[in-house]
Amino acid sequence: MLSKKTKYGLKALIYIAKQGGTAPVLISDISEKEQIPKKFLEAILLDLKKFGILGSKKGKGGGYYLMKDPKTVSAATLIRVLDGPIAMLPCVSLNYYEKCDDCPHEDKCSLHSFMADVRDSTLNILQQKSLHDLTLL
Repeated sequence: MLSKKTKYGLKALIYIAKQGGTAPVLISDISEKEQIPKKFLEAILLDLKKFGILGSKKGKGGGYYLMKDPKTVSAATLIRVLDGPIAMLPCVSLNYYEKCDDCPHEDKCSLHSFMADVRDSTLNILQQKSLHDLTLL
């Protein structure tokens, strides 16, 4: 399940991309149009800025804008930036791998194998969809 942070982050990015992506968009506009609590949105947008997805401009005419072409930013990248691992178990994560404490033989674990298949299928879909694609839905 997507966290509220990820859901709101994706909604905000889609909104910014639909506005053209290059002109700054006010947080208050995004918050109002997408029904996202403003304080929570501020924190989310700062995270996206930290990872180079968004840029910001202060003062009159300021706001947040896209730093990257929406066609080059995958849904997988956005979810990882906002929420972390895509895998449902740490032992099958590609970027955040951790051995499970309660599993002595990962290579013989049927749950491990099944969850790796789930990860691969999910990742395949998320990597095929760009931020631009999400604006068209």
